[in-house]
Amino acid sequence: MSQYSNHFYKSGNQSHNLSDSGASQSINTYTISARGKADHQSVMKFLRHNFAAVPLKQVESIFGFVERSTLYGGRFYLIRQLSDRDVGLLADNGIGVRIPLTNHFATQAEFDANRPLLAKYHHPRNSIICTNDDLAYWIKQEYPDYDIEASVIKNLTKTEQIEQALSLYDTVVLPMVLNDNEALLSALPDKQRIRLFANAGCAYTCPARICYKSISKFNKGEGGEFKCSQDLKHREMQGMVDFDLQRLSDLGFHKFKLLRARVGQQTGY
Repeated sequence: MSQYSNHFYKSGNQSHNLSDSGASQSINTYTISARGKADHQSVMKFLRHNFAAVPLKQVESIFGFVERSTLYGGRFYLIRQLSDRDVGLLADNGIGVRIPLTNHFATQAEFDANRPLLAKYHHPRNSIICTNDDLAYWIKQEYPDYDIEASVIKNLTKTEQIEQALSLYDTVVLPMVLNDNEALLSALPDKQRIRLFANAGCAYTCPARICYKSISKFNKGEGGEFKCSQDLKHREMQGMVDFDLQRLSDLGFHKFKLLRARVGQQTGY
């Protein structure tokens, strides 16, 4: 279980002072998970309680569910996590909202149905995370103020894949395992458009990631069977893992994604 204090966060056996991470001339920024936050809980209180180690000036955005949408992916939509009041409080502090429209499947009709949501949050400080390239393209064409980010669900592990994604997306989230591939990271261009994970849960060692497509179907109301590779393929379960942010910053990366540990489980959210 991750523990957070005014100076350090812990997830596993290491402690990290996030406010001190980063090269002298560049400040690390973070997009932080609101997963597990109830709609009625103030987002500022949530940040103080769970991510007190991160100075607000380094919080770029908070990602989580707003109104219901069939385009959500990655996690089951159970409740709204960011209320209108939360969005306003974040805006008052110069912090954006990052909406995870990461469903594998998207149609033009669904895009049309989600226009009210997209119009409501259309602002340069806000972002949309996408897995489906068609959806990313449609949003960029009609809502150009959004930063459109390629989800980690796309599993871009090769340099040519990453470069191709950057021709469509403003920023790209790389799989957690690439944090260990220093040769690939060092050679990547446009490091300022790459986001790496600050910490990791079960996806770090997952050999298949079959859960995401089943969640995509559930979030469309199609039901089905939840699938997880834990029972199908062996993996080393490491619990929550913290990465060496100073090493990654020294390589030229300063955008990070920060998760929260799930109590009693070997993963984060």
